[in-house]
Amino acid sequence: MKLYNYFRSSASFRVRIALHLKGLPFEYIPVHIAKGEHKQAAYSSVAADNLVPNLVVDGEHLSQSMAIIEYLDETHPEPALLPSDALGRARVRALAQSIACEIHPINNLRVLKYLSGTLGLDEEQKNTWYRHWVRDGLEAFERQLAQGPKSTYCFGHTPTLADCCLVPQIFNGKRFAVSFDGLPLTMAAFDACMKLEAFQKAQPSACPDAE
Repeated sequence: MKLYNYFRSSASFRVRIALHLKGLPFEYIPVHIAKGEHKQAAYSSVAADNLVPNLVVDGEHLSQSMAIIEYLDETHPEPALLPSDALGRARVRALAQSIACEIHPINNLRVLKYLSGTLGLDEEQKNTWYRHWVRDGLEAFERQLAQGPKSTYCFGHTPTLADCCLVPQIFNGKRFAVSFDGLPLTMAAFDACMKLEAFQKAQPSACPDAE
């Protein structure tokens, strides 16, 4: 397997976590998003959407982190990243999508560049935007955790797809000085994850293209 990704990309981070949790070896191929390498013709031939991550398996190119992780879970079922029951799977997917679909899209690099470049926001205005929406989303995430069963991780006592999404979002939030006060369940799940080797090996500072 080959993984085209960027060390600071939250979506790439999610997939790296899943690969390490499952103990799957992969070739790490960096694509420098901040320098625009994902927009070059060479990468367009790899990823039709010009995004990372892109996982190549047996010559097939898979895009979108959530789809990639579910593919990995279906083809390499142990350890499972989704519960065995339908209700549990729905709850984990809801938690994961609360981050991947609600928080992340309005705060990723291309949105932040549009805010500062096209709309002319200064650095503090841009960062205020980021902190507001991340904090707002994490507060909703905390409420969801409070309604769920008592858990070590986001759901249950083993890491799931939800944890693959949560950890990168917290890492990203730390870069922008988001306040995590008053989010005890969220941060407890994050701390539990970071005690595991798979999460440590996947983090940005452990990547070969880390800056």
